[in-house]
Amino acid sequence: MTISLEEFKNADIRVGTVMVAEHVPETDKLLRLEVDVGEERHRQIISGIADFVTPEEIVGRQLLFIVNLEPRVIRGLASNGMLLAVGEGDTFSVITPAKQVAPGSRIR
Repeated sequence: MTISLEEFKNADIRVGTVMVAEHVPETDKLLRLEVDVGEERHRQIISGIADFVTPEEIVGRQLLFIVNLEPRVIRGLASNGMLLAVGEGDTFSVITPAKQVAPGSRIR
């Protein structure tokens, strides 16, 4: 499936700084993140990355997030965005800018 450039432009992809990361109780794979994406309040994002990174490894890091997805409730917690990552298993990696940028910087 292909999408048009106009459809792609509708995705609001921003750099976010992870301020808080913690395991979601009674789950093995989920982390609850509080992310600064350049808005007045931090966003809560639930992500299934606990097999690949620990909360301690991810706090303070700048990562890429899609922030204009419809909110989704996961294990009773509202998730207001999606972390972008690549691979799986031994090849899993979060995506991060090459240098520090302002939280909320848009991908273009």
